Amino acid sequence: MKPAAFDYHAPTSAEEAVTLLADLGDEAKIIAGGQSLVPMLALRLAVFDHLVDLRRVDDLRGIEAGASGVRIGAGTIHAAVGASDEVRRAVPLLHRATPLIGHFQIRNRGTIGGSIAHADAAAEYPVVALTLDAEIEALSPRGRRTVAAADFFTGMWTTALEPDELVTAITFPVRSGRSGYAIEEFTRRSGDFAMAGAAIAVRLDGDSRIDRCAIGLFGLAPTPVRAREAEADLLGRPADAVAAEDVGAAATANLTAISSDVHGSAEYRRRLGAAMVARAWRRAIEEASND
Repeated sequence: MKPAAFDYHAPTSAEEAVTLLADLGDEAKIIAGGQSLVPMLALRLAVFDHLVDLRRVDDLRGIEAGASGVRIGAGTIHAAVGASDEVRRAVPLLHRATPLIGHFQIRNRGTIGGSIAHADAAAEYPVVALTLDAEIEALSPRGRRTVAAADFFTGMWTTALEPDELVTAITFPVRSGRSGYAIEEFTRRSGDFAMAGAAIAVRLDGDSRIDRCAIGLFGLAPTPVRAREAEADLLGRPADAVAAEDVGAAATANLTAISSDVHGSAEYRRRLGAAMVARAWRRAIEEASND
């Protein structure tokens, strides 16, 4: 099939783009890398009268490393994120998630802002943003605002963005202290969407007790989620006294929206999720312990 007819707009600034969104209303859709939207248009699962293409908006691209955070422009492609030495050093979880995204063709066209705004519950970048307490910058004709990742993902493929808002950048806190990071996912084939996955960020104090703990889950609910009860139970405990399997079981115990589909039952996916948490936990704790 082919997409339905649409009018094409190519703004050269973020301000121009959000003005178009405001003027065109619900019939307009942003397209960045197009790795999610183009297949939906081609299959006519989505139809829009206007497409606003961001490829000419240069100020949406780039990586800026600061003392407390790394700011990544929304138009920065996945491959650039994965190749950045600043990201590798300061935000290792984001660096390690990048090779898991689709195939290299997708990573060479897809953008970090597009992934965050698309809010696929099985995608890697949204769960990394949630796990690291990233901040999402949004622009509208009314000005700029910042939304915490914890408040950004509101439902299946839906976010806190207003119809005339555009994601302009995402800021990730930098690595600090004795910290460890890991991301694990289960896919039928390399490049497929994750049936279940986990992202872990952990920090140890001088006595090797758990000082900070974040457990992000993806592919197991309509949005990426944090296992906050399990996180709270782990704080202050000696790292070597925690069994990875117990962390996996606790992190997935309270999930209530796991779906059953042709790929597996809800219980099967829960067990996969617990296994991914346990695997990621071991790697993150090992890294933090050796830091």
